[in-house]
Amino acid sequence: MSDWKKMSTDELELQYSPSRWSLRMSADDVIRAHVAALKSGTEKARAVTQTLIDVPYGEGDREKLDVYLPSSSSPDLPLVIYFHGGYWQFLSKDESGFLAPPLVQKGVVVVAVGYSTAPAGNMDLMVSQVRRSVASVIQQYSHISGLYLCGHSAGAHLAAMVLSTDWSEYDVSPQIKGAFLVSGVYDLQPILSTYVNEPLKMNEEVALRNSPSHFLSQLKVSSTSCDIIVAVAQNDSPEFRKQSEEYFKALESAGLTVSFEDVPNTDHFSIIEQLVDEHYRLTQLLLKMMGKS
Repeated sequence: MSDWKKMSTDELELQYSPSRWSLRMSADDVIRAHVAALKSGTEKARAVTQTLIDVPYGEGDREKLDVYLPSSSSPDLPLVIYFHGGYWQFLSKDESGFLAPPLVQKGVVVVAVGYSTAPAGNMDLMVSQVRRSVASVIQQYSHISGLYLCGHSAGAHLAAMVLSTDWSEYDVSPQIKGAFLVSGVYDLQPILSTYVNEPLKMNEEVALRNSPSHFLSQLKVSSTSCDIIVAVAQNDSPEFRKQSEEYFKALESAGLTVSFEDVPNTDHFSIIEQLVDEHYRLTQLLLKMMGKS
């Protein structure tokens, strides 16, 4: 495959426009349908699950999280933290509870994290926020049996940055047992010249210090015992697929426990939307990772 550095801006824009690669519907329609699916899924989750909404983990407006709780009274439940996608500039935790019902019914706590999307927030702030959200969850739920992360697209990038955290600055040392990275971006440099960066306003230095692909040695120190699944959609763009393939290979070469899931008959959006279904392959893998299948 051609090197992204040799691509024109138009070609990079196409490669980093996931909606233009869906075979189900037009680009605009697939985004509208995605938002509608996440909203309705989250409304259902809030209707059928015991919830704690808008729990603060910091001082900022967006520094809040939603907790979806199982009815089980067992103290040592697994907990999964979900970081939403939206290219660091749209969506919120209010569309991020859709995955909760099939997990909660198996005795898993689900936490959906809010963060300050661009232009209100920049990349350094968002990475700091998700790290602080994990530290806060650890402090509030110290009795859990295991901590797991799940992120989609921009959220997979943020989850990978959490795995690569030097926790000495945070007064906690989370033992993250597993991470589910779905259709993520792990090297931010290719998006610098695209429309994606317009609200983010990253320069190369900012992109490099927030690219998980540059922090494998820190990840190995911080998350050495973490079981990582890198998942990508069959109909993700070639460059999106390459991001996942290369990050997987780098994690594998670093000696980490990692597997690669190429999910058939999915695009960038349906790959995560289908987590509402307890029989969906990725739902089953997530439950299996937590010992709940």
